[in-house]
Amino acid sequence: MISNLEKEIILRYLKTRKKDGFLNIITIFSFIGISLGVAVLIIVMSVMNGFRSDLIKKINGFNSHAIVQSYNTQLNLTEINDPNLLTKIDEIILSNNGEGIIIKEKFSKGVQLRGYKEEDFKKLNIVNNKNFSGEKLLNKNGISISQEMGFDLDLNINDKLSLLFPSSENTLIGSLPKQKIFQIKSFFNSGFNDFDKNIVFVNIYDLENILKLKPNSRFLEIYFKDPTNIKQLKNELVKIFPNELIYTWSDLNKPLFSALKVERNVMFIILSLIIIVAAFNIISGLTILVKNKTREIAILKSVGVKNRSIRKIFFFVGFTIGTSATLFGVILGILFSVYIESIRQFISNLFNINLFPEEIYFLSKMPYQLDIKSILLISICSIISTCLVSLFPAIKASNLDTIKSLKYE
Repeated sequence: MISNLEKEIILRYLKTRKKDGFLNIITIFSFIGISLGVAVLIIVMSVMNGFRSDLIKKINGFNSHAIVQSYNTQLNLTEINDPNLLTKIDEIILSNNGEGIIIKEKFSKGVQLRGYKEEDFKKLNIVNNKNFSGEKLLNKNGISISQEMGFDLDLNINDKLSLLFPSSENTLIGSLPKQKIFQIKSFFNSGFNDFDKNIVFVNIYDLENILKLKPNSRFLEIYFKDPTNIKQLKNELVKIFPNELIYTWSDLNKPLFSALKVERNVMFIILSLIIIVAAFNIISGLTILVKNKTREIAILKSVGVKNRSIRKIFFFVGFTIGTSATLFGVILGILFSVYIESIRQFISNLFNINLFPEEIYFLSKMPYQLDIKSILLISICSIISTCLVSLFPAIKASNLDTIKSLKYE
């Protein structure tokens, strides 16, 4: 506990005086450095968390959360019979994949074909978002392409589109690749350029008939109500399908999220060093304070104040500066994170520049996600750093020789 005398001395040392001009400057710089370090670290972590969360939502907007692929047996929707797992599942859909080439006049492009049943297509997330236009039912001979592909090929709803397939058919002039004409039923927009340029949706029966695919080649697409804890959900699926190939949205995008994690950790380390450097300024400030208060320390010791009390006084001076700077930085960081989109728009309008363009970063607005655990970790690390750097000057103050101090003052 801190005695009333110790409290009074701590408060007096924290007050600014004109004669302590240089000391005040160091204290102010320490406060500003720690505050800005904590604030910037919270802002960066919040934006990166928001970007990751937004990216996951977009990825799950056009892909299933988990896919079960059979090696040689036909998959059935009723195979998932675990009551606990069924409560976590939103939809289970059968699909199939293939490849084809879009042909229009002089234009040709290879695409991946995704086949769904007519009633299953309308259940997809990409079909139910605001950027989808056209029919939500994908009947036979129907096709759904991206808005970007439709614009590039100058196509509209109900226009015809020819596709060439790798499977062959016998004709009078020999074996030729199969070709089929589809009618455009809808346009989708995932927000991801690579996906929109390479994926088209067709009816599963058209796809299987043309490419001679067997029912046992079908995939089981699983959509969970909450796909965030995907590792645990995958483990539950492995118990049901021990002999099948199972991969999730996390597996398919592992390099991307690994890179994001590394970048996030590097940013955390770099910005943490800024806080530590700012905290070290407290050593300079407290050392100068000890030098300036040498006579007072000697007098306090001569009237019976113990070394422990001297240590506590100077330790809590540094601790108070560091803690108050950390709290101010936390408040500043949270406020900036919450209004980060407004700040982005203000800077863009002020300097007439486009910060974080959507076509590059896939962001319609600046995302943020405040993580209480991260904020607490940053705050605790900052305060611990302050405590550690406050110990040395505090110990130095308590070890001052009373007689020498009074003699040379």
